[in-house]
Amino acid sequence: MPALKAGSRPPWVGLAAAVWVQIAAGSAYAFPLYSYALKSVLGLSQTQLTILGVANDLGENVGILPGIASNRYPPWVILLIGVFAAFFGFGVVWLAVSETVHNMPYWFLWISLTIGTNSCAWLGTAVLVTNMRNFPLSRGTVAGILKGYIGLSAAVLTELYTMVLKDSPSSLLLFLTLGIPIICISLMYYIRECTPSEADPSETAHFLFTQLASVVLAVFLLTTTILKGVVNVSDTVSYIFIGIMVLLLMAPLAIPIKMTLFPNNKEVNKPVGSSDNLVLTDSLLPPSSSDMNLDNINDGEDISEVDCLLAVGEGAVKFRKKRRPRRGEDFTFREAIVKADFWLLWFVYFVGVGSGVTVLNNLAQIGVSLGVNDTTTLLSLFSFCNFLGRLGGGVVSEYLVRWKTIPRTFLMMITQIIMVITYLLYASALKGTLFIATALLGICYGTQFGVMIPTSSELFGLKNFGLIFNFIGLGNPIGALLFSGILAGYVFDAEEARQGGSTCMGPNCFRLTFLVLAGLCCLSSILSLILTIRIRPVYQMLYAGGSFRLPQSSGH
Repeated sequence: MPALKAGSRPPWVGLAAAVWVQIAAGSAYAFPLYSYALKSVLGLSQTQLTILGVANDLGENVGILPGIASNRYPPWVILLIGVFAAFFGFGVVWLAVSETVHNMPYWFLWISLTIGTNSCAWLGTAVLVTNMRNFPLSRGTVAGILKGYIGLSAAVLTELYTMVLKDSPSSLLLFLTLGIPIICISLMYYIRECTPSEADPSETAHFLFTQLASVVLAVFLLTTTILKGVVNVSDTVSYIFIGIMVLLLMAPLAIPIKMTLFPNNKEVNKPVGSSDNLVLTDSLLPPSSSDMNLDNINDGEDISEVDCLLAVGEGAVKFRKKRRPRRGEDFTFREAIVKADFWLLWFVYFVGVGSGVTVLNNLAQIGVSLGVNDTTTLLSLFSFCNFLGRLGGGVVSEYLVRWKTIPRTFLMMITQIIMVITYLLYASALKGTLFIATALLGICYGTQFGVMIPTSSELFGLKNFGLIFNFIGLGNPIGALLFSGILAGYVFDAEEARQGGSTCMGPNCFRLTFLVLAGLCCLSSILSLILTIRIRPVYQMLYAGGSFRLPQSSGH
């Protein structure tokens, strides 16, 4: 595939295409839609099913290889690997659920599900790293938007599952097997790095439009899913709903179309310092391209803002003197993992998403145990609130850092305090609290993603961002293994055996699990406060006066 010339394509085209790839990258969130079929068709215990849930989360979040590849290969290569993983992995699971192949070994199914959901890591890394580098001045906003759409993927797939696929788990798995490759192959040409977006007053309006479009889509999906569960919707109306959903997913494409029809004639390469929103530190030496040696640049030579952004985004600036990086500069992976801030961020994220995914993986069983038969409504509610948390986490944390210079991790602390209350609500099993607790948890769970990703880029730079944020993302599957696969599965099976029935019923099926998760979130909220205090000086440097300050590179 030919390389993109700087400035030949606005980054908004790639962002619009990334929305669709993110929906495809959310296939792991569909696990509750076919988990019950896996259990019944294959005759699995709850512990075996939760271990498959761990495979689901492990595949989704093990992004070390995609993170390394994002610095070595163009995005289309990473997307293509994700396509093959989805086709093979979900294809095997489809063969088992559809009973096309009988008596499939459990271990082979586990490996296949891991490979299938690992496509999420490849697809998500490709679009996230690319767009974070294309919009380096709006990292929180971009992360919130993209993670918001991946959070909406569960609602999109639920809409397809209930209205087109007729609640058929095998049809859903066939759609994942074939639909993900079709979507990604058709869009991979547009997912590419280009000239980073400059500070532009119209950019705020463009981001706002994209956020509003995603909110409208989220409300539409929640409303139609609930409507489908309350009244009988004809096939014609169902297809109309799907058509409207597709149009709303295409809404971000309106921005590059508008920019093409009504171009902005302002000069592209402005002198450094002409932007109101970009401040360069005096210590940033000015390269004019990613492969230029500083020895060839005359002192005091003027360079364009775009060139500076390219250098920082690619991490390719060469300096005469090397030193260890300071927080806010580009770190290598080895330099990052020896920092206390790195492990504090890792643990806080591990507890926040690990506990949240435990509820997500067991949401169908939680609902059934408490007398809710239609668990698709629960999943759609969680998806909607997960989306709000991801989008809101980016928006609110952006406000905190730009106008208050308060680190984004402060928002993680607030949400994890709310998670303590949420798990206590689940444990109480009081009438009417199940949907309230699910909504609150979805918002808090989504916020962890919307905050961790830009925070890791601000503390450790964009050069090795793909590898660093994917390593922190390992907190999700590890949390799923410990909290869901071991704790929740054991507690559920023990209570089911005590009841002597085929299905565990009542609040005791998960009560102990929720109490343990509440205690862990209490500890994590304290560590979030410690981390926030430690990194406050970094944000005072990066966002002094409400503007983003490109940090000095350490010469790596």
